[in-house]
Amino acid sequence: MRILAMHKSNSFSEAGHAPPPEMMAAMGQLVGSMMQRGILVATEGLCPSVQGARLTFHKGKRTVTPGPLKGANEHIAGFGILRVRDLEEAIAWATKFAESIGDVEIDVRPVSEPWDIGAMPKPDGLTTRRYMAARKADRTTESGAMPSKEAMARTDAVIEEMTKAGVLVASIGLAPSAQGARARFNNGSRTVTDGPFTEAKELIAGYAVLEAPSVKAAIDLSADFAKIIGDVEIDFLPIVKMEAR
Repeated sequence: MRILAMHKSNSFSEAGHAPPPEMMAAMGQLVGSMMQRGILVATEGLCPSVQGARLTFHKGKRTVTPGPLKGANEHIAGFGILRVRDLEEAIAWATKFAESIGDVEIDVRPVSEPWDIGAMPKPDGLTTRRYMAARKADRTTESGAMPSKEAMARTDAVIEEMTKAGVLVASIGLAPSAQGARARFNNGSRTVTDGPFTEAKELIAGYAVLEAPSVKAAIDLSADFAKIIGDVEIDFLPIVKMEAR
């Protein structure tokens, strides 16, 4: 099964500091090894929230809160990766998606590219970048209830439009948190709390898609990541739908 591991941000990542060279080297070796073994399917980091925005939709009204963002309900039900010109275009597409759902909260943040952390030069002529549009979990998604046929038709229409426009790069839907777990790695020790998650207030700093037989196995696989990055909290949730385009 595929598990999404989402590690949380801290003051260092929110400040936009590049990882030290020795950490980048160790992480590169770990990522390469896990990919060769078929354990790691994909991994991305996010830019600091000051570069993003939070969209809140309530009774047909949209509220846009520019970053930096404060942690509130940071448990997500799924996300899309969009390739667009800028944040404003990412917000416009996220708004179209939200209008097909109803009341929802979506955080939009740039995906961290290698040139953002000095790992390589930015390609010449590149005029777009990737953004994550993350839908927050609510009572409906946490219940595991399926959307109505009408709602599914509306969202499918928006997804088709995004795909035809070359905007939607990938999308992931997640199981309710009752099927997941949260691990805290601190000073070499590990504490695991089974879902459901009553709260999730720390912003997401990045994620990895792991191929593992269970959530527990995914947690075990993440121990080497925690050794490199240091004290960290990671949420693990089964993926119910994953598409790349």
